[in-house]
Amino acid sequence: MDAAPPEGIPQGTTGGAAEIAAAEVAGATGSAPAGFGVAGSSNGRRQQVLFVSADPVGASMAGVGIRYFELARVLAAHADVVIAHTGAANETLEGIPTIAYRPHTPSRLREALSRADVVIAQPQWPLINRWLRRGRSRVVFDIYDPETFETLELMATERPLVRRAFTDLTLDRLHDALRTGHHFMCASEKQRDLWLGAMLSQRLIDPRGYDRDPTLRSVIDTVPFGLPGQAPSPPADAGPRGRLTGVDGDSELVLWNGGLWNWLDPVTAVRAAALLAARRPRLRLVFMGAARQTAAAEATDAAHAAARELGVHGSVVHFNETWVPYEERAAWLMQADCAISTHAEHLETRFAFRTRLLDCFWAGLPAVCTAGDDLTDRVARDDLGAVAPPGDVGAVADALEQVLDRGRDSYADALARVALDYRWPRVASALVRWVTLQAPPARLGDTHGATRATPAHLMRSAAYLAGGRLVLDRRYPRS
Repeated sequence: MDAAPPEGIPQGTTGGAAEIAAAEVAGATGSAPAGFGVAGSSNGRRQQVLFVSADPVGASMAGVGIRYFELARVLAAHADVVIAHTGAANETLEGIPTIAYRPHTPSRLREALSRADVVIAQPQWPLINRWLRRGRSRVVFDIYDPETFETLELMATERPLVRRAFTDLTLDRLHDALRTGHHFMCASEKQRDLWLGAMLSQRLIDPRGYDRDPTLRSVIDTVPFGLPGQAPSPPADAGPRGRLTGVDGDSELVLWNGGLWNWLDPVTAVRAAALLAARRPRLRLVFMGAARQTAAAEATDAAHAAARELGVHGSVVHFNETWVPYEERAAWLMQADCAISTHAEHLETRFAFRTRLLDCFWAGLPAVCTAGDDLTDRVARDDLGAVAPPGDVGAVADALEQVLDRGRDSYADALARVALDYRWPRVASALVRWVTLQAPPARLGDTHGATRATPAHLMRSAAYLAGGRLVLDRRYPRS
């Protein structure tokens, strides 16, 4: 996530139909939305595919925005594609129209949803999910992000009632998605096992569905994050060397190449860098994405505090406090000697798919990371860097020294081989299959005996629809 989630839905909120309609009209931004049916977009034979991104799509993009833009580029060879996103502008990117919408007052999204043959989205809030449930589109839910586990960590310091409310709302959206979707894509086989268990617990797997496909690959398959097909081509004037004070051509540059989130452990990275710098004075740890978003505020503050406590803030440890544009990230990766990714040991780690490590594979950058997730296992197995136990500062420092001593070039061949496995056209094969499938899909929620939403779930949805969503729209128009 890039923006803070709301602090809960107030009890007893109200909002009539006229007020809701007025709020949706007021919430519209920019010019009339681009979409299906624009000149040259459809010849009547191609599928109409709509991505619904919870992140902005444009020059500066985070995880979901990047993922949907790249998947849209792959699908554009097979279908007419539009991306709806939570940024501010309607524009066309590499021939792909985009529509800006507000997730809690999504009137600008409704026409595009009604015209889409296929909708690809993460689990949605109740209003959009209702439209998907009642619509004619084939719905592919993207559950590559184990959001409930992130929420448990993100809200760990909140009041117990607030934390419980957010956990409930996240689970509500997941359960609604499982009942509404026709297909589901996740990041790894480990995640697939998790979501198959969730489907089983909701009685969404029955003999008829099993007999149709005993593997259930037609229902849920892996579509991990991917990599560009072309080699990195960094802009000449971008990157940390020479742009960050104290980081120059002689520095041994260790790069934290992503945001700081509360489920990660940047403090261990800071402490390991400070420990290693005592014997490698040219070492510099650079946090590439240290913009202080609310969702990342605690992790960011903790990293700053640790660096100040150890006397290395601004000397050994540096924070880039602006978001690096997507097209400039290659310069940061190419200028580094080693990447680092550290996290604590918890459920989010077990089911995570650290997409920041994929960029390291693409750029030929070895990584030091803490054990526990799928990509870390691959780093260890294929000699793509070094792995240390979570929270072990000394082991992380030793792993950094090992990688820096060997040098970046010694890992290049192994990294290049692994990067081939994650090219976007290859990882998107299951999605392409579903989009081009002609047979009518079966909705998982129509399974005989499937569990229904609990009364508490229905009450939370009703509160959201009755007025809670307008409160959220005023406070969090882009999340």
